[in-house]
Amino acid sequence: MGPRHDFLPRGAILEDTVVPARGGWSGHVPAGGTLRIVDLEGQQAVDFLCFARAPHRDQVERYHAPNTIKIPCSVAITTGTVLYSQFARPLMTVIDDSVGGHDTLFGCCSFDVDRVRYGATNEECCQRTLEREMARHGLGPEHVVPNLNWFMNVPVGADGSAQIVDSTSRPGDSVTLRAEREVLCVLSNCPEELNAAAGSNGPTPIRVVIAAPVGL
Repeated sequence: MGPRHDFLPRGAILEDTVVPARGGWSGHVPAGGTLRIVDLEGQQAVDFLCFARAPHRDQVERYHAPNTIKIPCSVAITTGTVLYSQFARPLMTVIDDSVGGHDTLFGCCSFDVDRVRYGATNEECCQRTLEREMARHGLGPEHVVPNLNWFMNVPVGADGSAQIVDSTSRPGDSVTLRAEREVLCVLSNCPEELNAAAGSNGPTPIRVVIAAPVGL
């Protein structure tokens, strides 16, 4: 399955933005609309969370990794995968994926975990980038929950071992999600240079495209 350089959403384009290396982004996707994330240069992990209006007062409905894994009984994230909330309600559905595999086990990088794992830190980390973007929408650090990592390759061995290895994504690869209700999407274009999350060439830009529902 190769890169989809010529693929654009069918609905009217609401936003088309290049997110710089190590940068953050957030935006609202209307119900039925789509979000496309493009790995412009290949092998670039994108840390991702999404949120919706909660069905219960004073609560935030957000992406829930365990429900996304255990409802289909699969750790594979690819075309057809539904991203579930903590209330087991669909938030978004992957409708197009030119890579065929992404990670929802390892969460985001942070200064603290990098110090423990590598004895060093990067100039930036996804934890702080996500916090900055979420603060723009009234969400606090407590809402940075275990996230999904688009384009990041974390194979799990039969013995339970897992580690970040070189991504299989190539320049122009992309993933497209349909919003099952209006959602706020927040991402960090991973700045990690102490492991393979951003590839051998280091962090690179990505592109995000929001499209309205078809017919609007």
